[in-house]
Amino acid sequence: MIADRRLSAAVLAVLLTAVAGCVSVRESAEPDAGVPADDVVTRSVKDVERFWADRYPELSGGAAFEPIQGGLHPYTETTPPPACGDQQSAYQPNAFYCPAGDFIGWDAQTLIPQLQEQFGPLLVGVVFAHEYGHAVQARLGAVDQPTVVLEQQADCYAGAWMADALAGRSEAFTGVTPAQLDNTVAGLLLLRDQPGTPAQAAEAHGNAFDRIRALQDGVEKGAAVCAAYRADNLPVTEVPFTSPLDAATGGDLPYAEAVTSLAEDAQGYWSRAYPDLAGEPWQALPVQPFTGTPPSCTAPDPAAGGSAFYCKAGDFVTFDNGRLGPRLHQNIGDNAVGMLLGDLFARAAQNRRGESTSDRAGQLAVDCLAGAWTNDQLKRRPGQGLTLSPGDLDEAVAALLAFGRAGEVTGISAFDRIASYRSGVLQGLGACT
Repeated sequence: MIADRRLSAAVLAVLLTAVAGCVSVRESAEPDAGVPADDVVTRSVKDVERFWADRYPELSGGAAFEPIQGGLHPYTETTPPPACGDQQSAYQPNAFYCPAGDFIGWDAQTLIPQLQEQFGPLLVGVVFAHEYGHAVQARLGAVDQPTVVLEQQADCYAGAWMADALAGRSEAFTGVTPAQLDNTVAGLLLLRDQPGTPAQAAEAHGNAFDRIRALQDGVEKGAAVCAAYRADNLPVTEVPFTSPLDAATGGDLPYAEAVTSLAEDAQGYWSRAYPDLAGEPWQALPVQPFTGTPPSCTAPDPAAGGSAFYCKAGDFVTFDNGRLGPRLHQNIGDNAVGMLLGDLFARAAQNRRGESTSDRAGQLAVDCLAGAWTNDQLKRRPGQGLTLSPGDLDEAVAALLAFGRAGEVTGISAFDRIASYRSGVLQGLGACT
């Protein structure tokens, strides 16, 4: 992530282990007792239909909601789905809405069972709420938009349904916990477009950062905001690679170079931004990576589960350079290291200006301030310092998900932390004050 060199994006790997425990499905004696995927699908779709029966008239000018007429079609390699209009039937590990037949098809062999096993039934519910979102688009006649807009609008509609579940109105899901929300986010990271997919591509769904933003829009703001999505008001951050070399290598910096360059860039950003935040100059912040035993510090301010911290007494930041940093780099990508440093520098900024980082508001402020640094990188042109490339925002989200899970004892979900980081990314420093 140096001027004219770009960070890679790696698929979220084993660094994030799916959190144990699943959302309870009613009529099941045990929350994770192996409820068959087809039962979860059926109950999810019925609950989504309940949601739209209530909310659809608000979007349609009073017209009643009509459920899909073509039903649900589970399929496997040996029993493919029905043809969809002119498209021939073929097996794909996918779930889809067919407007021509007004039905939803889903891979009962691989995709949905694996999503349920790895991430829990709430993600399955979100997948089908997304597909039903396309049915809602068809009913509203709102399909004259680029694919990426329609896909993220469907993500947003899924979020509006999920908000209904979080409010306790779901007839399929109860007791949704922060860990289960984080599982769903982890699943969305794997359902993103490949890094470098242009937003204008015919089948583009969006990167994970944008898809999670759309889901959270629905959760926070409701279906009416989703219905207003258009190409001219949707903040799409995905961009293509700019050279064959970047595409071939991902532009991934070696670990040591990434640490040095990102730390220098964070130092430069805060020297410009801190006077606006605190009304006083920024003093250079020492970065002291450690291997083995961390530097001595009285009452450190921890990050990433305690493997990194800001030391107020010594006014320095440090992180585990033997395990944490290299694993973030290897399993996620070099902007995961950037997210770690962003958290530490933001934590230092909060402490230096006398603000808390230990309560909910303080932690979310740290995440927003880390996002403000990313916002600065997003606005730069080549030659103006570090610039973001395809996958960078997804790497940051993946790292933040790891940090959020590591810090579950705080009671703040990674779902909430990602929302605060996004505010800083999209709106800059002003969103954090």
